[in-house]
Amino acid sequence: MKSVKINPMTLEGEINIPPSKSMSHRAIICASLSRGESLIHNISYSDDIIATIEGMKALGVEVLEEILDQDTGTYSLRIKGVEEFKLQSDSVNCKESGSTIRFLIPILMLAGEKFNITGEGRLVERPLDTYYRIFDQQGIKYANTGGILPLEIEGCLKPGTFSIEGNISSQFITGLLFTLPLLDGDSRIVVTESELESKGYVDLTIDILRKFGIEIENRDYKEFFIKGNQSYVSREYKVEGDYSQGAFWIVAGLLDGKIVCNDLEKSSLQGDKEVVEIVERMGGNISVSEDSITVEKSETRGTVIDASQCPDIIPVLSVLAALSEGETRVINGKRLRIKESDRITSTRTELEKLGADIREEGDGLVIVGKPMLEGGAVLDSWNDHRIAMAMGVASIRCKKPVEITNSGSVSKSYPHFWEDFKKLGGVVDERNMG
Repeated sequence: MKSVKINPMTLEGEINIPPSKSMSHRAIICASLSRGESLIHNISYSDDIIATIEGMKALGVEVLEEILDQDTGTYSLRIKGVEEFKLQSDSVNCKESGSTIRFLIPILMLAGEKFNITGEGRLVERPLDTYYRIFDQQGIKYANTGGILPLEIEGCLKPGTFSIEGNISSQFITGLLFTLPLLDGDSRIVVTESELESKGYVDLTIDILRKFGIEIENRDYKEFFIKGNQSYVSREYKVEGDYSQGAFWIVAGLLDGKIVCNDLEKSSLQGDKEVVEIVERMGGNISVSEDSITVEKSETRGTVIDASQCPDIIPVLSVLAALSEGETRVINGKRLRIKESDRITSTRTELEKLGADIREEGDGLVIVGKPMLEGGAVLDSWNDHRIAMAMGVASIRCKKPVEITNSGSVSKSYPHFWEDFKKLGGVVDERNMG
């Protein structure tokens, strides 16, 4: 297990933001479901992306070529899509990737064969009830162990009407949107009980599906109409930079320094682009151009942050709140409790260790800002990449050094985070604890 010890230091400079993990999953899947070859540029081999690639290989997809860009450290992948839906392996390990498991379950069912889904860490117990209800309705055989992985599935999805609660992960809707256009018949997804959360992620899915030849009709996020017997069209595609990763450097620059974040598209549909609006509302000095964002040290103030549309950036925004004047309230954070960690509790626990004034309130947080945090603590990443990175950013405004255990958890989404931290001037002592 790795740990890092960080001496508080101003971060300044220019950084290339990693490719969007959300878009990388989607681009790889769309290319995999296309006949012929697609070329997907700007892929970073994080643990989650590797899990999706391996999952699609189980369906017969081939990665014909991997081309390394020496300047960025990212890859271009030449992907040969599925010719016939036939499983090459009867077991798929989704590692710890929630996106992988929820996207791939309906896709793998296109083969109509029996297969097993396994996972690791918290993924083993993350909920899949939405799919289980669909399986029950359609008479699809499945078995699990007390509601947790491994999961055995046998059967094909049939076209029809699928009712999905609006307050659960949009990943279930995306998994169906990938699959239903390929079925022999039209389908509808009806959003029930509450307004759809994480609309931005559904927008990403519909947009990239259109670019690969699939049309989805979005009826005001209350219903999605999917025509059957469509075909994916292979193409060349470049993955854009990731706002959820850029948020760490945006907050770092606001806390102390000046940072230019490259490869963040102003026109992006990513839900986590909301970080820009939130930072502006908090009084941050932020300048947005067509493909980059510049931030400078700012005297920020508290606000109300609705976590329902941007759950992945809440840990680092909580760091900013802990160092902003006045009170910040994080609301509607129910889904934060079923991420890689319970991010309401993990964020509160680790910021408390640094001396922050923070408490849990329902499925949210109440944070009263301070000019500085004490530091001098040993923090736990909770094996959660976003907690590890957020606490790294928090160290910038601590009086004493900070140690973070299991710091290697960043490999889930941003393997080179600590290297980039050092490139911007961070003083990081990386250790292997054995």
